[in-house]
Amino acid sequence: MVSLRLFIYFLAFGLLAAPVSADCRLALALGLDISSSVDAAEDRLQRRGLARALASPEVQDALLSVPGQSVALAVFEWSGRYQQDVILPWRLVQTPGDLLSAALYIERSQRSYTEFPTAIGYALGFAASVFKQAPPCLFQTLDMSGDGINNEGFTPEIAYRNFPLAEITVNGLVIGGGADDLVGYYRRELIKGPGAFVEVAADFNDFERAMRRKLVRELEARTIGSAPAPVGVGVGVGVAKEG
Repeated sequence: MVSLRLFIYFLAFGLLAAPVSADCRLALALGLDISSSVDAAEDRLQRRGLARALASPEVQDALLSVPGQSVALAVFEWSGRYQQDVILPWRLVQTPGDLLSAALYIERSQRSYTEFPTAIGYALGFAASVFKQAPPCLFQTLDMSGDGINNEGFTPEIAYRNFPLAEITVNGLVIGGGADDLVGYYRRELIKGPGAFVEVAADFNDFERAMRRKLVRELEARTIGSAPAPVGVGVGVGVAKEG
């Protein structure tokens, strides 16, 4: 079970009232890895890559593909047990201007920590608190990016057993597969939900392309009970998983 300290830590984030919104089809939260394995140059590639992916024409088209149905975006950074911070609080995106404003905000952000390990389980627990603040939307998706396996604190499996994440689809973006079979680890331990998948960036220079592809897929209009599209396997190609 989760310690009392951790319970109180995450409960504090749940005390804020969630904003109210009508006609939101998707709440999408994105978590960026700022663990010690990510250097300053790689962190900038990550933030700039996400910002440029959001501002790309194909992502704009996917996000605004359903007239009258907005998308809520939030972005947070994560590393060690207690090193998580919201970069972009929940923001409803209804126009291209809204999306460009969010992208600029992300690109101008600065990381809060540099020297902590990779605590994916704690990041998932923090994500649960982030979703408590989300506007009511038809679907909820968590997009976790990272370049390593969990090496501090409890595992993703324990996080899923102890935090209210059951209704949230979790996708992963692996940055460099490496010798440790990081793609396999993300498939086994991290992603969950109908149509959940892993996208792969060869390295941080490839982050923008992979994120753009991933966002388009996550933002595609879908209906309750819709089946995931078939996909292939390989660098830059999503790997789907049901469950």
